[in-house]
Amino acid sequence: MNPRLAAAKALAAVLSGKASLNSSLPTQMDKVEVRDRGLTQDLAFGTARWQPRLSALAEKLLQKPFKAADADVEALLLVGLYQLLYTRIPAHAAIGETVGCADKLKKPWAKALLNAVLRRAQRESEALLAELEHDPVVRTSHPRWLQKALKAAWPEHWEAICAANNAHPPMILRVNRRHNSRDQYLQLLAAADIAANACTFSQDGILLTEPCDVRNLPGFAEGWISVQDEAAQLAADLLELAPGQRVLDACCAPGGKTCHLLEVQPALAGVVAVDLEAKRLVRVRENLARLGLSAELIAADARETAQWWDGKPFDRILLDAPCSATGVIRRHPDIKLTRQADDIPALATLQGELLDALWPTLQVGGVLLYATCSTLPMENTEVIAAFLARTSGARELDIAGQLGQQPPGLKQPHGRQLLAQEGGHDGFYYAKLIKIAA
Repeated sequence: MNPRLAAAKALAAVLSGKASLNSSLPTQMDKVEVRDRGLTQDLAFGTARWQPRLSALAEKLLQKPFKAADADVEALLLVGLYQLLYTRIPAHAAIGETVGCADKLKKPWAKALLNAVLRRAQRESEALLAELEHDPVVRTSHPRWLQKALKAAWPEHWEAICAANNAHPPMILRVNRRHNSRDQYLQLLAAADIAANACTFSQDGILLTEPCDVRNLPGFAEGWISVQDEAAQLAADLLELAPGQRVLDACCAPGGKTCHLLEVQPALAGVVAVDLEAKRLVRVRENLARLGLSAELIAADARETAQWWDGKPFDRILLDAPCSATGVIRRHPDIKLTRQADDIPALATLQGELLDALWPTLQVGGVLLYATCSTLPMENTEVIAAFLARTSGARELDIAGQLGQQPPGLKQPHGRQLLAQEGGHDGFYYAKLIKIAA
């Protein structure tokens, strides 16, 4: 299959509200020649990344909007515009190959439309985009609801957040302390001619100068290294793990933090890892197996403790709560298409319900670390403020001192907010709570 057609079909499912790229793209990638899969992924992710900007341009170029039944043609047009504006693909190839895909969609009528619009874009896109630049949606390539939310929450930082969201994410590694120190592994990378530097905030983190195939990383198959963003790596040390502790990792998939807990403290009494769907635990199981680690995996709604909890209290709880994922848009750019403003209050309600349900499973004197990959205060500091107000036995602990002399992120009324950094960590939030009474 033509990579442009594969990308457009994956995107059409996203535009129609039927899927995310994580679910729609792999099916299409299987139909593409191996040599073209990198291009297919770039076309799908790149078009999603710049969709608000590309759609605004398309609106100027089209006489009337597409019908809902023609989301595939709309997606194909956006893929064509992305090639013209953001890739080095020669214009004649981008236009010709994209127009040719209309036959494969069994919509030959679309060929003339696509050809005319793309050729006009080739001539006029610079002038048309200049006209549209006054609109922050076009300038930042973020949907209006999200652009407004970020501006309201972070008036001094919102444009930098948007720029980081639009940048390609760096590849960051987590060294498995059971096998090597970070310095030792940096030497192994240097010997393999892979340029890298130590991360600033995570003591296990390594930032690669250029992304590479994990199979080229020394000891990857043997479990010496994992791929994990620096912000996510902070959770294990913030929990202050000690031998003999019983730990709960709630909402654990894909298991990166589960594995890190076990790497940091091999003498834990045990780790219980819960996630809503059994199919999401498959990846957790694979990660544990590669790293030679073990945890008790349970498929259940973490809120329904009567269904899965054995009544033995936990010394530590990591609640990596379901969220808008607005801190990791650069890794999942289709969030711009799949998330809506109405999702945020509903997610905040779910986050509060998880805190309320899990708190009784925590030992008095135990610690719960609340984490999200969101940059929206409604899911973060506001959730913690509401929980503390209704939970008399909960107190907040300051985490800044655990994160070094110059800790990452910004202190909030409750917890600490990390904002996505170009060439650095993702957007993330942490708040640490101790149980002082039942």
